[in-house]
Amino acid sequence: MFRRLTPTQLTVDIVVAALFALAALPAELVVGAHGSFRPLIDVVASVLLCTIFGAAVAVRRLSPTLALGLAWAGALVQMGFGRSPNLSDLAVFAVLYTAAAYGTRVVFWVGFGSALGGAFVATAYIFLVMGAASLTLETLTLASAVLIAIAFALLLSWTVGALTRTAHRAKANRLAQQRAEADAVAEQERARIARDMHDVVAHSLAVVIAQADGARYAAASDPSAQGQALGTISATARAALADVRVLLAQLRHRQEDGPQPTVADLEALFGQLRAAGVDLRVTIDPAPRTDPPTAVQLAVYRILQEALTNALRHGAGGPVDVSLAWHADRVEAAVRNAIGAVPAAPAQTRGHGLIGMRERAVLAGGTLDAGVDGDAFVVRAQIPIGPSA
Repeated sequence: MFRRLTPTQLTVDIVVAALFALAALPAELVVGAHGSFRPLIDVVASVLLCTIFGAAVAVRRLSPTLALGLAWAGALVQMGFGRSPNLSDLAVFAVLYTAAAYGTRVVFWVGFGSALGGAFVATAYIFLVMGAASLTLETLTLASAVLIAIAFALLLSWTVGALTRTAHRAKANRLAQQRAEADAVAEQERARIARDMHDVVAHSLAVVIAQADGARYAAASDPSAQGQALGTISATARAALADVRVLLAQLRHRQEDGPQPTVADLEALFGQLRAAGVDLRVTIDPAPRTDPPTAVQLAVYRILQEALTNALRHGAGGPVDVSLAWHADRVEAAVRNAIGAVPAAPAQTRGHGLIGMRERAVLAGGTLDAGVDGDAFVVRAQIPIGPSA
């Protein structure tokens, strides 16, 4: 029934309505005057009409339904007193506009019906009641012309309001689409951060567990191994903590991306695996001639990190081969580890590691394949770089 308006809008509407009523009142007082004497009933009718139409103008945006009802009430009062159309009738145009622009769906179509019905009622009132003329061909022709003119004027106001309504809806849809796109981007960012968190935590915990198990078994024969293992565990945990803090900062402040791993950090990653007791053999041929795009470097780092973590957790303990080939238009990465008699693929596919690696490759425009190849589990990724790289 009522729309939300700001205090400024309410104040403006009330002031405009008051000025309109004051401007229409003198014209209403002149209508129907007989000489210099003005019957009291005409004065009352003039004040009543200006008040009703002024109220309709005042609430036209606050409640289009109420304004439409007041406009009809004013028209009925005007016809009841037998008064001619005057300046106060301009309020009808404002009411029809707001009914089409801001009213509910029902009020929208009631306003359309009021424009058509009001044209017929006004024409009939002018020619049948006020004119009291006989129905001749000339009268019917003139009445038809008046009907068309009144209907055109009323429907024009309603149509302008309908166009305004359409513009507001288009703007609302556009804003909703922008919000949906922003939400989609935010969701993609959260998914990326979740993948990064998974990679960091899974890799770090795998190294920590391997070091702890190795130190526990080697403690009896080599007491110094405990100190080395604890040093590796401490360094790995500190690095993981720093990465997690960066990721959490991104969750709190998405505009601050923070530093991301690059190919320059691969040596530190390989060092962690070797410190954990992995026989890691790395081949880089050819080496990158220039710095690849940041997105490519991040994708390669995270894919290798996850693949090496899986090799550490699920491998048979044999050597792990890593190969990188930085071509002019693409980079090819492969990680191969022995799986022994029990394939590691089923255990890996139960988690999110392979899914995350494949998603990273696809987001970078590349492909990734992972599966058992003889007695080894192999992860192969290919990511485009572009001629400019």
